[in-house]
Amino acid sequence: MKAQMTALLIALCATGLQAQTKRSDAFHEKYTLKEVVVMSRHNIRSPLSSGGAAYMRVTPHQWFRWSSPGSQLSLRGGVLETEMGQFFRKWVVEEGLLPDNYRPTGDDVLFYANSRQRTFATAKYFSAGFLPFANVEITHKYEEDKMDPVFTPQFTKMNDAYRQQVLNEMQALHGGPKAWMEAAQPTISMMEQVLDMDQSPAALQGDTLHFWFDDTQLTVEKGDEPRMKGGFTLINSVADALVLQCYESESLSAFGHEFTLEQWRAICGLKEIYDGLLFTTHSAAVNIANPLVTRIREELHNEGRKFMFLCGHDSNLASISAALGLNLPETENAIERHTPIGSKIVFEKWSDGTEDYVAINLVYQALSQLQGRTLLSTEVPPMVRPISVEGLTPNADGLYPLSVLDARFDATIEEYNAIVDDATAITAPHQSASSPQTVTLYNLQGQRLSTPQRGVNVVGGGKKYLH
Repeated sequence: MKAQMTALLIALCATGLQAQTKRSDAFHEKYTLKEVVVMSRHNIRSPLSSGGAAYMRVTPHQWFRWSSPGSQLSLRGGVLETEMGQFFRKWVVEEGLLPDNYRPTGDDVLFYANSRQRTFATAKYFSAGFLPFANVEITHKYEEDKMDPVFTPQFTKMNDAYRQQVLNEMQALHGGPKAWMEAAQPTISMMEQVLDMDQSPAALQGDTLHFWFDDTQLTVEKGDEPRMKGGFTLINSVADALVLQCYESESLSAFGHEFTLEQWRAICGLKEIYDGLLFTTHSAAVNIANPLVTRIREELHNEGRKFMFLCGHDSNLASISAALGLNLPETENAIERHTPIGSKIVFEKWSDGTEDYVAINLVYQALSQLQGRTLLSTEVPPMVRPISVEGLTPNADGLYPLSVLDARFDATIEEYNAIVDDATAITAPHQSASSPQTVTLYNLQGQRLSTPQRGVNVVGGGKKYLH
């Protein structure tokens, strides 16, 4: 274990020459940092459900004893986010954006979080490290654990043709849901063995001996997030719990089985199938990410703002990237491949005195830093990987002219505006149970079905089909 952690730290140092923290003197003679906009994922949490949760029933082994109730930020997550805030404080002070121990008196610094406990707490811990001499107010709009529509990746417009466009893109993604899931079968089987699933309470009670995914259903409906039903949701939940246990336990083993980093990445890849199908097709992302895309564009033109921290979820980072054509880099020294726990898409606005430019980076803590609670600074930074923009070419300094990036934001917002909101053939899921319901069933090719088929079906009216 120590040898693996040492290797990770060596690799981290080898990749330490990152743009955000290692810009040259010549760069600083040319550019001045004017503003930073951070779109953050919350840090380490406990699994989304607890008590009699399904993930607990598929193994006879005892899960890690979480330090927080289900879905809330863990104690480790709070410590790690404070450390990340301290890194950003050191960085912006060195860049001259803010003085050390700054106490905001106006609107030049703003923290805005979803009203989930894990997102609000992440923003609060980050602010404690970032502005330790200020009691920063975290803006949130709703009661605890109610989703803010700005951060909810939900469809706000729908019509039948648009729904079919979303479904076609889902079908094209990695060969389609069924092919993508079948390709992950070796990892699914490995997870069953590690869990000793055949000896689990679920198996002994005659529930299930194996994971399954041939009943997958995708729901695409106005007023709701894209949703998946069927056996793969259990696979996603268990993979999520295993990865969180890896972070919290400071171990690369699970229930006595030692895994390599690549094996952990394969387990986490099961979660990425779930998230990828739901949140990363472009047509869906343009719709579900529109509130945050619009807000980030506004912030990049807010001349009175110096630092903006938005805190949401991995679905927010994924959908914003898919909507804008941001090519999230393949991560190094991380279990997740694109949006690690606590990761941040960072928009840095620079000026050469004549024109404004933007650098975009993915910032996250390496696995060794998450498990070791490494103290971060500009000398010991987190991982910083540049994000490219599809179809756009940065200048020689790695910056995009803000005017050029504006055109991409505007085009994405216009795509959303062009979606016609119209009555659809699928009944809205919020219809009263006492009202007559017309349920229409489709496959991913858009063909209407009279009965469910094996594989992936799309269903409305709140009905669930198992077959």
